Amino acid sequence: MNTMLLMMSVIILLCIMLNIISSKIGVPVLLAFILLGMVFGSDGIFKIKFDDFKQAETICSFALIFIMFYGGFGTNINEAKPIALKAGLLSSVGVLLTSVFVALFGHYILRFSWINSMLIGAVISSTDAASVFSILRDRHLNLKDNTASILEVESGSNDPFAYMITMIVIKIIAGGITPFDIFSMLFLQLFLGVLCGVLIALIFRYFINKFIIHTPGFNMVLIIAVALLSYALPNVLGGNGYLSVYITGIILGNSDIRGKKELVPFFDGITGIMQILIFFLLGLLSYPTQLLRVAGTGLILALFITFIVRPLVIALILKPFKSKWNQVFLVSWSGFRGASSIVFAIAALLSTNANYDVFNNVFFIVLFSISLQGSLLPFMSKKLDMIDETCDVMKTFSDYAGEEIPIEFIQLTLNGEQGWCNKSISEINFPPDTLLVLVKRDGEDIVPNGQTVLKYGDTVVLAAKSIDFEENYSIVEQVVTKKILTKGNTLAKLSDELEGLVMLIIRGDEFIIPNGETVLCEKDVLVLNKGPI
Repeated sequence: MNTMLLMMSVIILLCIMLNIISSKIGVPVLLAFILLGMVFGSDGIFKIKFDDFKQAETICSFALIFIMFYGGFGTNINEAKPIALKAGLLSSVGVLLTSVFVALFGHYILRFSWINSMLIGAVISSTDAASVFSILRDRHLNLKDNTASILEVESGSNDPFAYMITMIVIKIIAGGITPFDIFSMLFLQLFLGVLCGVLIALIFRYFINKFIIHTPGFNMVLIIAVALLSYALPNVLGGNGYLSVYITGIILGNSDIRGKKELVPFFDGITGIMQILIFFLLGLLSYPTQLLRVAGTGLILALFITFIVRPLVIALILKPFKSKWNQVFLVSWSGFRGASSIVFAIAALLSTNANYDVFNNVFFIVLFSISLQGSLLPFMSKKLDMIDETCDVMKTFSDYAGEEIPIEFIQLTLNGEQGWCNKSISEINFPPDTLLVLVKRDGEDIVPNGQTVLKYGDTVVLAAKSIDFEENYSIVEQVVTKKILTKGNTLAKLSDELEGLVMLIIRGDEFIIPNGETVLCEKDVLVLNKGPI
């Protein structure tokens, strides 16, 4: 066990180092994870033998749940609305056309069997959300004409459709399936996937905001459970789990839920681990010697998909919307194949009599796609004049929405000590860089102007700039004891006994902003700032 833990820690540390290096040299980090897995694999330096395709499929499918959920969670619905129809057609009709064209090419040109041709066409038909999200974010590609939103929504939503096509092809190969069976399967996959995704999201959105979980960190545990439930429930019922988990992520990510801000860095870490797990494991599962054996057909397929199928499909779908040719070409170039294609290939391999060339060809195409298309995307964006310096790609993702507005709100009740009572707002000297934005009086909310007169008992809300400390500050809690109170009962008298500046007093359910004359009580909890760490 210790050896395994040691190896896991070394691999994770190496992946983190590769992440740093790849960001400097412009190589997609996910490619680095795959190559590291190949180095550790059977044909690599460390000769770790791993050929359990069933276990690999289970692990990778589990990891894809969180990548799909966070892909939906990070989708900014306001940015996505204008391009929803385009992206929806790309992720459905585009996937179908790609699978058909690749299957026909594989059978009639490369002379693959129909089984292998249909399976390769099905599993390679979707673009990879993890690759697209990673490259757009890491390289901060600000693209014109909502192109980043198109790529984000397309790649996040087309995996469920590729999965459905793969399952249908597997059923066709197994035999005994009728057109009615295909229609029924499609209907159930879509209907139950959408229904479960929406219902689970709405139920738990209400639950999260209605009930307070007092144990620190359990909000994150709850969201993990929600993601797993939104995948497993529709799968058990015959629906599409990937579609469901993506929809659940979209609804929760675009809702005002308690603790949402804390979920973002948490899921950044979770999806980072899952990406390392998937791409390293797939690299470990591959045999470079077998990849060399299919390099000819793999390269022909990769070139056909990249330079013929993808541009043709994108043009057929986007040109009717009068999209510019430079956008069509860039969206075509951004059709990265990735982990989901390999995972679907493993599922197909386990469910049919297809030979291992299906997996090897798909793996080769993924390596080609991530290394060439991923590495050159910034260059192609610039050459096609698609870089927009006036926009921010991070607005495409809901987990960044609003982060650029550094505003905090302060609320206080007028008790006469402030000297603001019976004065109009224009007569009051407020602290610098603050603005009074709301007055609460007798149950009424008043949006003030300069002539608004403040009265005793008013609750006022001020807006102020938030601050992002460059240093870490030590914030501690100290409980007031009888021993402390023997030295005095006000903050002014007890300043030498306390560990720092008292910012807040917690007394039962009451929160008190103190001053020097504030009287302390036994069992008060003081929140203190001890200064920079």
